[in-house]
Amino acid sequence: MRDRRALDRWYRPVGMSAQQQRAVHALVRLVVPAGAAKPSPPVGPALGQHGVNIMSFCKDFNAKTSEHKPETPVPVTIKVFGDKTFEWEMKTPPTSYFVAKCAGLAPGGGSAKPGHASVGSISLKHVYEIAKVKAGDPGMGHVGMRSLCLSVVGTARSMGVEVRRDL
Repeated sequence: MRDRRALDRWYRPVGMSAQQQRAVHALVRLVVPAGAAKPSPPVGPALGQHGVNIMSFCKDFNAKTSEHKPETPVPVTIKVFGDKTFEWEMKTPPTSYFVAKCAGLAPGGGSAKPGHASVGSISLKHVYEIAKVKAGDPGMGHVGMRSLCLSVVGTARSMGVEVRRDL
Protein backbone atom coordinates (compact mmCIF):
# COMPACT_ATOMS: atom_id res chain seq x y z
CA MET A 1 0.00 0.00 0.00
CA ARG A 2 1.21 3.49 -0.84
CA ASP A 3 2.22 6.04 1.69
CA ARG A 4 -0.70 8.20 2.90
CA ARG A 5 1.21 11.45 2.29
CA ALA A 6 1.77 10.53 -1.34
CA LEU A 7 -1.98 10.08 -1.82
CA ASP A 8 -2.74 13.41 -0.18
CA ARG A 9 -0.72 15.21 -2.82
CA TRP A 10 -2.96 13.82 -5.58
CA TYR A 11 -6.31 13.91 -3.84
CA ARG A 12 -6.93 17.40 -2.56
CA PRO A 13 -10.02 18.01 -0.44
CA VAL A 14 -12.93 19.32 -2.47
CA GLY A 15 -14.10 22.79 -1.49
CA MET A 16 -13.07 26.40 -1.63
CA SER A 17 -9.88 27.88 -0.28
CA ALA A 18 -10.08 30.78 2.18
CA GLN A 19 -9.19 33.21 -0.60
CA GLN A 20 -11.93 31.84 -2.87
CA GLN A 21 -14.50 32.09 -0.08
CA ARG A 22 -13.88 35.84 0.37
CA ALA A 23 -13.79 36.55 -3.36
CA VAL A 24 -16.84 38.46 -4.58
CA HIS A 25 -19.16 35.90 -6.12
CA ALA A 26 -21.87 38.32 -7.27
CA LEU A 27 -22.69 42.02 -7.23
CA VAL A 28 -26.41 42.76 -6.87
CA ARG A 29 -27.77 46.27 -7.40
CA LEU A 30 -31.30 47.11 -6.28
CA VAL A 31 -33.46 50.16 -5.63
CA VAL A 32 -35.55 49.45 -2.54
CA PRO A 33 -38.07 51.78 -0.85
CA ALA A 34 -36.81 52.95 2.56
CA GLY A 35 -38.06 50.78 5.40
CA ALA A 36 -39.94 48.46 3.04
CA ALA A 37 -37.49 45.65 2.27
CA LYS A 38 -39.42 42.37 2.17
CA PRO A 39 -38.48 38.88 0.99
CA SER A 40 -40.93 39.32 -1.90
CA PRO A 41 -39.84 40.63 -5.32
CA PRO A 42 -37.56 42.42 -6.15
CA VAL A 43 -35.40 41.68 -3.07
CA GLY A 44 -36.19 37.99 -2.55
CA PRO A 45 -35.45 36.59 -6.02
CA ALA A 46 -32.38 38.80 -6.52
CA LEU A 47 -30.73 37.59 -3.31
CA GLY A 48 -32.21 34.09 -3.19
CA GLN A 49 -30.55 33.00 -6.42
CA HIS A 50 -27.18 33.62 -4.77
CA GLY A 51 -28.05 31.76 -1.55
CA VAL A 52 -28.00 34.84 0.70
CA ASN A 53 -29.98 35.04 3.95
CA ILE A 54 -32.76 37.33 2.72
CA MET A 55 -34.33 38.05 6.11
CA SER A 56 -30.99 39.16 7.54
CA PHE A 57 -30.63 41.73 4.77
CA CYS A 58 -34.25 42.90 5.12
CA LYS A 59 -33.93 43.44 8.88
CA ASP A 60 -30.60 45.28 8.57
CA PHE A 61 -31.85 47.45 5.71
CA ASN A 62 -35.14 48.36 7.41
CA ALA A 63 -33.32 49.24 10.64
CA LYS A 64 -30.79 51.42 8.85
CA THR A 65 -33.41 53.26 6.75
CA SER A 66 -35.88 53.81 9.59
CA GLU A 67 -34.94 57.53 9.77
CA HIS A 68 -35.67 58.04 6.04
CA LYS A 69 -39.10 59.07 4.83
CA PRO A 70 -41.18 56.02 3.90
CA GLU A 71 -41.18 55.04 0.22
CA THR A 72 -37.99 56.98 -0.53
CA PRO A 73 -36.10 54.97 -3.18
CA VAL A 74 -32.70 53.89 -1.83
CA PRO A 75 -30.13 52.37 -4.20
CA VAL A 76 -28.29 49.43 -2.61
CA THR A 77 -25.21 47.52 -3.79
CA ILE A 78 -24.84 44.04 -2.27
CA LYS A 79 -21.57 42.10 -2.56
CA VAL A 80 -22.15 38.36 -2.22
CA PHE A 81 -19.07 36.29 -1.32
CA GLY A 82 -18.32 32.65 -2.10
CA ASP A 83 -19.18 31.50 1.43
CA LYS A 84 -22.72 33.03 1.08
CA THR A 85 -21.95 35.99 3.32
CA PHE A 86 -22.65 39.50 2.09
CA GLU A 87 -21.87 43.17 2.59
CA TRP A 88 -24.13 45.97 1.47
CA GLU A 89 -23.80 49.68 0.87
CA MET A 90 -26.51 52.33 0.58
CA LYS A 91 -26.38 55.39 -1.63
CA THR A 92 -28.47 58.54 -1.69
CA PRO A 93 -31.77 58.50 -3.61
CA PRO A 94 -31.61 59.19 -7.37
CA THR A 95 -31.25 62.79 -8.52
CA SER A 96 -34.55 62.57 -10.40
CA TYR A 97 -36.33 61.81 -7.10
CA PHE A 98 -34.93 65.01 -5.52
CA VAL A 99 -35.73 67.13 -8.59
CA ALA A 100 -39.31 65.84 -8.66
CA LYS A 101 -39.70 66.56 -4.92
CA CYS A 102 -38.41 70.13 -5.29
CA ALA A 103 -40.59 70.79 -8.34
CA GLY A 104 -43.68 69.40 -6.61
CA LEU A 105 -44.13 66.50 -9.01
CA ALA A 106 -45.11 62.95 -8.22
CA PRO A 107 -42.06 60.66 -7.86
CA GLY A 108 -41.13 59.40 -11.29
CA GLY A 109 -43.10 62.26 -12.85
CA GLY A 110 -41.86 64.45 -15.62
CA SER A 111 -42.79 65.88 -18.98
CA ALA A 112 -43.93 63.71 -21.86
CA LYS A 113 -42.04 66.16 -24.12
CA PRO A 114 -38.94 67.39 -22.26
CA GLY A 115 -37.49 70.52 -23.84
CA HIS A 116 -40.88 71.44 -25.33
CA ALA A 117 -43.22 71.46 -22.34
CA SER A 118 -42.25 72.46 -18.83
CA VAL A 119 -43.99 70.68 -15.93
CA GLY A 120 -42.37 72.60 -13.08
CA SER A 121 -39.42 74.68 -12.03
CA ILE A 122 -36.68 74.68 -9.42
CA SER A 123 -34.19 77.36 -8.37
CA LEU A 124 -30.40 77.28 -8.42
CA LYS A 125 -30.54 77.03 -4.63
CA HIS A 126 -32.41 73.72 -5.00
CA VAL A 127 -29.81 72.54 -7.52
CA TYR A 128 -26.99 73.35 -5.12
CA GLU A 129 -28.68 71.58 -2.19
CA ILE A 130 -29.30 68.44 -4.29
CA ALA A 131 -25.66 68.49 -5.43
CA LYS A 132 -24.49 68.75 -1.80
CA VAL A 133 -26.51 65.66 -0.88
CA LYS A 134 -25.22 63.73 -3.91
CA ALA A 135 -21.63 64.70 -3.05
CA GLY A 136 -21.90 62.47 0.03
CA ASP A 137 -22.28 59.35 -2.11
CA PRO A 138 -19.41 56.86 -2.03
CA GLY A 139 -17.24 57.35 -5.09
CA MET A 140 -18.18 61.02 -5.53
CA GLY A 141 -15.31 62.47 -3.49
CA HIS A 142 -13.28 63.41 -6.56
CA VAL A 143 -16.15 65.09 -8.45
CA GLY A 144 -16.31 68.86 -8.11
CA MET A 145 -19.38 70.74 -6.92
CA ARG A 146 -19.72 72.56 -10.26
CA SER A 147 -19.85 69.24 -12.12
CA LEU A 148 -22.43 67.88 -9.72
CA CYS A 149 -24.58 71.00 -10.16
CA LEU A 150 -24.38 70.70 -13.94
CA SER A 151 -25.39 67.05 -13.65
CA VAL A 152 -28.46 68.03 -11.58
CA VAL A 153 -29.37 70.71 -14.14
CA GLY A 154 -29.10 68.12 -16.92
CA THR A 155 -31.35 65.71 -15.03
CA ALA A 156 -33.91 68.47 -14.48
CA ARG A 157 -33.87 69.35 -18.18
CA SER A 158 -34.37 65.72 -19.20
CA MET A 159 -37.42 65.57 -16.91
CA GLY A 160 -38.93 68.76 -18.35
CA VAL A 161 -38.24 70.80 -15.21
CA GLU A 162 -37.07 74.37 -15.75
CA VAL A 163 -34.12 75.67 -13.70
CA ARG A 164 -34.46 79.37 -12.78
CA ARG A 165 -32.04 81.78 -11.18
CA ASP A 166 -34.53 82.80 -8.50
CA LEU A 167 -37.90 81.46 -7.61
